[in-house]
Amino acid sequence: MITFKDLQQKQIPTIVSMMQDFYAIDNYPIDVAESKQLFETFITNPNLGKAWLIYQEEEIVGYVILTFVFSFEYKGILAFLDELYIKNVHQGKGFGKQAVQFIQQESSQLNVKMLYLEVEEHNENAQKLYLAHDFVNHNRKILKHKL
Repeated sequence: MITFKDLQQKQIPTIVSMMQDFYAIDNYPIDVAESKQLFETFITNPNLGKAWLIYQEEEIVGYVILTFVFSFEYKGILAFLDELYIKNVHQGKGFGKQAVQFIQQESSQLNVKMLYLEVEEHNENAQKLYLAHDFVNHNRKILKHKL
């Protein structure tokens, strides 16, 4: 059985360790100390979003992070599925599917108006997962500006 449990402060090192593994897939840089501090801020401010550890029985198999933004265009809260990570040894067993369904359900309960995510072009498995759960390609281009 799979369960989702809110991230607790004492579990920050655990999630950051998995985050390192996740970021290594695409060679993203990660500052462990900074990530731990970000989680401290994140979990103490519910207006920023929510993070869950994903369990099968008592074993942690991954994590999921949902962040919030307010939008006038969409008349309320938008959520960004910021990260969904399933450990390599647990991939292909339906955990990603269950995590997406969980996030959709939680977002609905949180009165989220729109759920966004981004996925790497090369990650075809993730794209198939999201498209199978009613996500659609956005007709807008996402731009960024680093401050």
